[in-house]
Amino acid sequence: MEPSEIVQALWDRMQARDWAGLGELLAADLVVEWPVSGEWITGRDDYVRVNAEYPEGWSIKVLRIVAGGQEVVSEVEVPHDSAGLHRVASFWTVRDGLITRGREYWTMPGSDPSPEWRSRYVQRL
Repeated sequence: MEPSEIVQALWDRMQARDWAGLGELLAADLVVEWPVSGEWITGRDDYVRVNAEYPEGWSIKVLRIVAGGQEVVSEVEVPHDSAGLHRVASFWTVRDGLITRGREYWTMPGSDPSPEWRSRYVQRL
């Protein structure tokens, strides 16, 4: 599979709750950064478990995937029944057919306050 197809499969397998299949796409020594919450996830097993144990009520909609060689960027929307709508921009490195590294920026649309001084230049989404 091409790197972009591997990242698409990552999101597809998460949506399907195919945890064993998700693990097949990840290097054993995977490292994923979550800068917004200040966390690192080290290792395939921990990344799979963090996602498998997240409280149910969510779905995944891939908005876009852009690839350049081994580097792949995905933008994903994750609505959750009780936690609300999340968006994630993820930056993945794929080597030898496995995801080896990731950096994910999870946020909620509208959660970053818009300062008043900017109001005359912008429109709200």
